[in-house]
Amino acid sequence: MDVSRVQWDDARRIISTRHPPVDLFEDIADPRDWELLISLEMKTNGRVMQNVGRLDLVPVKRRVAGPGASYVMAPFVYVSEDWSGRFHDGTFGAYYAAESFETALEEMRHHRAEIYRAAGDAPGWFSQFRELIGSVDCAFHDLRGAAEHEAFLNPDDYSASQRLARELRGDGSNGIVFPSVRRPGGECVAAFWPDVIGVPRTGRILSYHFDGERIDYVRDETNNRILEF
Repeated sequence: MDVSRVQWDDARRIISTRHPPVDLFEDIADPRDWELLISLEMKTNGRVMQNVGRLDLVPVKRRVAGPGASYVMAPFVYVSEDWSGRFHDGTFGAYYAAESFETALEEMRHHRAEIYRAAGDAPGWFSQFRELIGSVDCAFHDLRGAAEHEAFLNPDDYSASQRLARELRGDGSNGIVFPSVRRPGGECVAAFWPDVIGVPRTGRILSYHFDGERIDYVRDETNNRILEF
């Protein structure tokens, strides 16, 4: 499989505003000291490990810290097999981002509608989401433009793509760049480590309207513009 350098100045990611920020990641403390700080904090706060997540999944040298770092660290330390995706199986995480807002929005619309349908949610407007804007400048394994990679881009079955991700991550890969399955012409990355993603800044705040089957409207809370799909 080819490896290609991906350089996007303003890659986009959309997350729930309930995304759990962790002060530890925002602090100026050296990531090498995090386990020590956690150990000290646990003497007075028994819930600290639940708040911090699985730090052991991220080697010290691949951690990021400072303002905004929580947005990057969270997908790697808050993991669950109930929340797997195309290139992560819940035993490890991945940071997904797209080359444009439009691609990120199509990806998020699809996946959130699946969640709402599975939960049996009634139609209506749903809680707010936050756009993250950051840079990508790293070499990734490349699934673009090759017919033999189609099994990894199945719209519904992630078994092959998760196996691939486990193998590549185990061999030290930075991640995967792949064509968006939800928006023709769009591109996405799944980063396997925090240090291959630039710490993002926050962009728009969005709300989604679910009609019982799909997300048919998205409202940009920064200017009240409504997008119809």
